[in-house]
Amino acid sequence: MVWWLGCGYNSRLMDGCLRFEIECRDPACAARTGRLALPHGGVETPVFMPVGTQASVKALGQEDLRTIHAQIILANAYHLYLRPGIEVLEQAGGLHVFMGWDRPILTDSGGFQVFSLARLNKVTEEGVLFQSHIDGSRHLMTPEKAIDVQTAAGADIMMCFDECTSYPSSRETAAASMQMTLDWAARCKTRWLERDPARQALFGIVQGSTYEDLRVASADGLAAMDFPGYAIGGVSVGEGKEDMFRVVDWTVPHLPDERPRYLMGVGPPEDMLDAIERGVDLFDCVMPTRNARNGSLFTSEGRLNIKNRRFMADFGPLDSACACPVCQNYTRAYLSHLYRAGEILALRLNTLHNLFFMLELAARARQAIRAGGFPEFKRAFLARYSAPSGG
Repeated sequence: MVWWLGCGYNSRLMDGCLRFEIECRDPACAARTGRLALPHGGVETPVFMPVGTQASVKALGQEDLRTIHAQIILANAYHLYLRPGIEVLEQAGGLHVFMGWDRPILTDSGGFQVFSLARLNKVTEEGVLFQSHIDGSRHLMTPEKAIDVQTAAGADIMMCFDECTSYPSSRETAAASMQMTLDWAARCKTRWLERDPARQALFGIVQGSTYEDLRVASADGLAAMDFPGYAIGGVSVGEGKEDMFRVVDWTVPHLPDERPRYLMGVGPPEDMLDAIERGVDLFDCVMPTRNARNGSLFTSEGRLNIKNRRFMADFGPLDSACACPVCQNYTRAYLSHLYRAGEILALRLNTLHNLFFMLELAARARQAIRAGGFPEFKRAFLARYSAPSGG
């Protein structure tokens, strides 16, 4: 099944049209593999997207990302709007040129950051008036401006501006927020169509907190607007995993099957596999990079804390089952030494490993789906990954 992203909006979209092709489905669950064609290259799904919030994946260069086969990375419109600013991005020729990255980029609209990072904010129907967390300057972010910022960045995939409620939220608060997000999505789409939709895809974001009827109404409302892709937002904000996956279970059946689905901000390995099994295609999370900077590393036998004293004289690889450059060239003892000594190299190597782990896990999931054995792959992975390791 092939869906040409953007077709029907404008005849210009047939030139270099974006497309999403569902390659195969696992017969035992909703897991699927696909191919997403974007202006800066193709992406195989399911895929994990490293987070480069401020046009940089912390501790890594773009050559590192290419080495570990990152297909697509994520940047954030809120941060890019405040620094370096729209003008600089436009003068540079877009975010790809600015940061020296020639593969696809997805930009988040910044909705979550406006609510979580701004010193003060006031929400109105027009948008959000907020104070910069950097210098206290005041700004008005509207759905139109969010699209303008992402257009200037030249992202392959842009996100609608949404309101992300905190957890827990009353039903009344969640309902008002969900409706606001739908109204803003309509304005985002209008602005997108006024710009150059042939070059960038726009995804709608489902909201509604942990209320089933609100999630269904949000998904149905966005589907009626006919976006190139859809994201499930407002999760991993403090709710338990059971609530999070209830939201996914409520939402996915109401999203168009032939469009890509993106679960925002969810990145622990076990959660990614659970969502893949439910038919989700794209993932991002700061957890792998943040954990790496704190010495918490993913391995095939579970998480390992490199700060543990028992690794100071452990001359084996970090993970004997891992083919990343770190595991092939350095020992646990050396990584422990670097971290304890406060060496910058520790942050780079730890981050390189954790991101390779997530990217490779997604690649192995794709292989398992193509072989028709994803549930078995998931059970085998979790049996080893969840076993006590003492690390």
